[in-house]
Amino acid sequence: MRPLPIAILATALLAAAPPGANATPGSIAAPGPAVSKLADTQLDPKAVYFVSYDGLVNNNAFQKNGLLTYKGYQYAAWYTADRSAVIGRRALTQQSWQTVTLPHRLTADDSHNVISMGISRTDGRLHLNMDSHSSGFFYVKSVAGLVDDPAGHPWTTGQFGAVQTTLDGLALTSQFTYPQFIATPEGRLQLSYRVGVSGNGRNALAEYDGTKWRALGEWSSATGTYSSEHGSSTARNMYLHGIDYGPDGRLHAFYTWREQNNAVMCASGGLTNHDTGYVYSSDRGRTWRTAAGAVVGTTGGSDTVAVGDAGTVVDPLDPDHSLMNQESQATDSTGAPHALISYVPGRFGQCTTDYVADRTKNGRTFHVFKDSAGAWKKTEIPVAPGSTQRSHLVFDAYDNAYAVMPYGRIVAASKSSGWTDWKTVYDGSGLNAFGEVVVDDTRLAQDGVLSYLYQRKSSGTTPSALRVIDFTLPS
Repeated sequence: MRPLPIAILATALLAAAPPGANATPGSIAAPGPAVSKLADTQLDPKAVYFVSYDGLVNNNAFQKNGLLTYKGYQYAAWYTADRSAVIGRRALTQQSWQTVTLPHRLTADDSHNVISMGISRTDGRLHLNMDSHSSGFFYVKSVAGLVDDPAGHPWTTGQFGAVQTTLDGLALTSQFTYPQFIATPEGRLQLSYRVGVSGNGRNALAEYDGTKWRALGEWSSATGTYSSEHGSSTARNMYLHGIDYGPDGRLHAFYTWREQNNAVMCASGGLTNHDTGYVYSSDRGRTWRTAAGAVVGTTGGSDTVAVGDAGTVVDPLDPDHSLMNQESQATDSTGAPHALISYVPGRFGQCTTDYVADRTKNGRTFHVFKDSAGAWKKTEIPVAPGSTQRSHLVFDAYDNAYAVMPYGRIVAASKSSGWTDWKTVYDGSGLNAFGEVVVDDTRLAQDGVLSYLYQRKSSGTTPSALRVIDFTLPS
C-alpha cells in the first residue's frame, strides 16, 4: 500500500497492500529503497524563466499539484516562453505530451504565481487555480467527465471553460496565495489557500461537491503574541508543509509560523520562521486537533489554530536558524504523519545573518515523524542540500522514504531501519536542474513510478527546457 499525500485513491490503497509490505518473522523481507530511471521527456523546450524569491514559477516544490496522475493519464501545467498558461497530458504508456494553451498569461515576474491542479472525482473535472500572490486569482475548470474518459475527449481548448476570477461566482479574498487542491476520500475537491500576506495571514478552505463551491472559512489565526529572547511579534502567518489526507481519512497539516516583526530575530538577514507544528482533522477539515487529540481550532469559527496553542509544537526551534517554510509532508501506509524540514543547525552557530548564504553553506534537512508509540522522532539526513531550497517527501509500496532534494537528487531510507539509513540513490547528474522540482504525489499509487518535473538552469530571462523524469521504485 502506498501513502498518497492528496489521497485521490485512498479507498483503493487500503485494499492494495503489496506482498511483503507487512513481512513477518521467517517471511521474505521487504526490499529496501531503490530507483531505476525509466524515462525523461520534454514538456516545453522554452518555458518561461526568471528567478524570483530564489525560485522559478514553474517548479516550486510546494505546488499541489503542478503534476498529477489519474486513470492512466498524467497531467502537467506551466507557463511557456510567451507567459501563456499551458496544460499538458499523456497516457502513462506514452512519452509524448499533448498540450492546450489557455487564454491567460502570467501577470507578474513572481515565482509565487504558480499553477495548481486538482481533480473532482464526483464529476470527473480537472480544475486549475493560477497566477496569484496576495492578489486575486484565476480559475479554470474542464468539462465534466474529461479525466474519467480522457481517450474519449479531444485535448482542445473547447474542453475547458472560461478563465474566471471567482470559483464559479464564489469570491474568496482579494489577498489570495498558495492554492493547493486536496481530494477528499469520498471524491469532493477542497482548495486550501492563504488569506492576507506573509507575516499577517490566515489559512482557509473551500470545497466543491460536484455541483458548486462553498467557502468553509479560515482555520488558522494571525493574532496573539510570540516572544523570543530578542523581542516580540503580534502578527504572523502559518506556512503549511502540506495538507494531505492519509489512508485512514485523517487530514494532516505540518506547518511553521512566520512572524511579522523582525525584532524576534538575532539579525535582520535571517527568517522569522520558527517551530514545526502539527494538527490533524478527522472531519474533513472542519475541526483541528493536536497529535494527542485535543481540539485547538474550528474552521470558520471564532477559535482557530493559534501560535500559543498547547500541544501543537512537535519540533521547537527559535527564529535564528533560517527554518524553511512550505517544505514537505506525507503519510506512510499506517497513516503515520511524516515531514521534511530544513534549517541551519546550532553546530554552525546560533544566529544566521544571511539566510541565502547561510542555508546554502550550512543548511541541513531533517526527517520528522510520529512513531507507532506516538512519540515524535527526528533524523538528520546526511546529505547537505547545498541550496536555500526545499525537498519533497514520498514513500514507496514498502514504506521506504524518498526525499527528492534540490537539483533533482534523490536520497532514501528504509522502513526497516526506522528511516535512519539515508543515502543517495540518484545524484541528479546530467539534469542541469534549477533548484526545486515538482513531484507527482499521485502517480506512485497507480503504477509505482516516481515522476517529477524539473526546469533546466538558464540565466536572466532566457527561457529553458521543462522536463519530466520518471523512476521505477520497488513494487
